[in-house]
Amino acid sequence: MCFHMSFFYVILLSEMTYKKRKKGLVLLADGTIFYGRSTGINGTSFGEICFNTGVTGYQEIFTDPSYFGQIMVTTTSHIGNYGIKISESQSNKIYISGLICKNFSSVNSRSNSESIKKWFESNKLVTLCDVDTRALVRYIRDNGAMNAAITTEVDKISDIKKKLSNFPSMNGLELASKVSTKEPYEIGNKQSNKRLAVVDLGIKKNILDNFVNRDLYVKVFPYDTSLDEMLKFKPNGFFLSNGPGDPEPLKKVIETTKEILKKNYPLFGICLGHQVIALANDIKTYKMFNGHRGINHPVLNINTGKGEITSQNHGFAVDYDTAVANKSVKISHKHLNDQTVAGLEIKSKNCFSVQYHPEAGPGPNDGNYLFDQFLSKLN
Repeated sequence: MCFHMSFFYVILLSEMTYKKRKKGLVLLADGTIFYGRSTGINGTSFGEICFNTGVTGYQEIFTDPSYFGQIMVTTTSHIGNYGIKISESQSNKIYISGLICKNFSSVNSRSNSESIKKWFESNKLVTLCDVDTRALVRYIRDNGAMNAAITTEVDKISDIKKKLSNFPSMNGLELASKVSTKEPYEIGNKQSNKRLAVVDLGIKKNILDNFVNRDLYVKVFPYDTSLDEMLKFKPNGFFLSNGPGDPEPLKKVIETTKEILKKNYPLFGICLGHQVIALANDIKTYKMFNGHRGINHPVLNINTGKGEITSQNHGFAVDYDTAVANKSVKISHKHLNDQTVAGLEIKSKNCFSVQYHPEAGPGPNDGNYLFDQFLSKLN
């Protein structure tokens, strides 16, 4: 009773002070409204609303292609206080559909950094600050991830509601094709005797850096490239990257993965790639109520008995029951908060995958050993 009265007071107070600000609001699919202030361009943006608990690393979050189609709520109080450096981006642009934060700062505390405000404006990103993000995150946590709109066009709310009602659900939505490279490209040491074929479902720069720093010669292929085409590169192994959206619609990628497994090439998958490997082994995936997004998620390595603090970003997961029932698969890692599947090994195959991000940018380096583990499998 006390919480509901407090929550009502917060909404009422926000509405009372709303008229004094540069207007902006968050409209959730169920009709709930949170008020804030625009700090970016004018306009409206749609997407699935989600939140990330990371205290640092906002630039890496915003440029991660896995967030394509999502409006980001940051739970940390200050965003922008250490500026941005283009060299730290995980891709060539901002991929989130919009940003909601508590305090938006254009003050740079690092030398040679750019203003986040100018960066957002140049990327034409709708941004709201002065939102009660605590109340908003609690609402999302209790009611689940859902579609939302953030807007400065407050006089068009009826029209925005109609558009929001027709906005596609993330469940069943294929998005890898929207973020994958259009043409193959090569990076790394061309003289290396280790070659890696990467299937780009929305890959992060830090993952590629981890391969290149281990002296691999890497060729990155569009998401729908056939195995025969990739074999022309004469790779020693294959990698399935992270990416946005539901893994189930990626039928061609799943079939290609089955072919790779049938020929028993070394195969490693991260995040969406992990889910594709599961589906290629007849293990189900499902959309989570909220997902895991943050840089402090505890995972148990079942093989070693050690805990790992991990960086995670996913709204879909591998089904535990069908993974356990599949005798050709071993669960190698599990999330300690909710016991979800965080890693798989395919028995009798040269293949393993994890749900989390061992490249750890930002975040701890507890999972970095996985790149060396994969390297040891390349002939």
